[in-house]
Amino acid sequence: MTTPTGATTGGDTPGSTSDLADNAPADAPTDSGFRGLSPGKLMWRRFLRDRTGVVSAGVVLFFVLVAVLAPVISMIYGKDPQTHYGQNDPTLLTDSGLPVAPNGGMSGDFWFGLEPGLGRDILTQLVYGIRTSLIIAVATSVLTTVIGVALGIAAGYLGGKIDYFIGRVIDVLMSFPSQIFLIATMPVVTSLLVAPNEKIPEWLPFVAVTIVLSLLGWMGLARILRGVSLSLREREFIEAAKVTGASPMRIIFKEILPNLWTPILVQSTLALPAFVTAEAGLSYLGVGVSEPTPDWGRMIADAASYLRTDVTFLLFPGLAMVVFVLAFNLLGDSVRDAFDPKTSR
Repeated sequence: MTTPTGATTGGDTPGSTSDLADNAPADAPTDSGFRGLSPGKLMWRRFLRDRTGVVSAGVVLFFVLVAVLAPVISMIYGKDPQTHYGQNDPTLLTDSGLPVAPNGGMSGDFWFGLEPGLGRDILTQLVYGIRTSLIIAVATSVLTTVIGVALGIAAGYLGGKIDYFIGRVIDVLMSFPSQIFLIATMPVVTSLLVAPNEKIPEWLPFVAVTIVLSLLGWMGLARILRGVSLSLREREFIEAAKVTGASPMRIIFKEILPNLWTPILVQSTLALPAFVTAEAGLSYLGVGVSEPTPDWGRMIADAASYLRTDVTFLLFPGLAMVVFVLAFNLLGDSVRDAFDPKTSR
């Protein structure tokens, strides 16, 4: 007579516990290393297992430290981004404004060379340019996240006319050609902040670029959060909160918002490098950050006119932007994979 399962007692069946343990994936949450961990710790463990994400995080942290410590680096290096070293010393530049030394004027005194024409130090220009791009990108990311979260949750949870109105605003703004709209809007924003007969202060380009980028940067996050909020408002825990008499604001902040941190963090991480490139693009076209504030986009624009004589001027700002944007994009992908337990790389 056989057992109820039809299995003999002489060995393990194909569905036995030992076979399941042998065939279990290495990243399965049932692994002893993951038992009893909170979702945040699980995410952190998954992120640390992603070598690409860890390396990308190290590169991003390096750029952030360089931006924060730019004055310290300038003091130790002994140069600043504003002094025209080539014009002060006639032996550094030729009559045509090109550095006398080879490779863009690279030497023991000027590690990355000299800027053609004005003769400023490229290393300090690059270091302070990182600060310019990060300040604008971080400020824009914060503004777009706040606007996107507020309007996305309002449209998804409240629904009705509010959802319709916000949806049409998003559709209209997303139909604009972004680059053309950014270029056309910059002078308008500048004229609204400062009178035509007044001198433009140094802080104005930062504020103007941040406002313009924020106008067209919040719609993607808002649409994602709207869809998630529409799904969440039909869940049982939301209905239970309504039955207990919780107000809409309490439901939004206590029930819905805590379940949206994953898409908010992932989208913000992916949006920040896009704002870096957008800000550099505006400066490249001459409508972004203006002189004498150091900026990557303007450095690339100035270096483009010297490609036939020496590509060194384009090498450092171009390489720095590519490395930073690539590292931040890879970091965003790793964060997304760490939050989603169903993905693996």
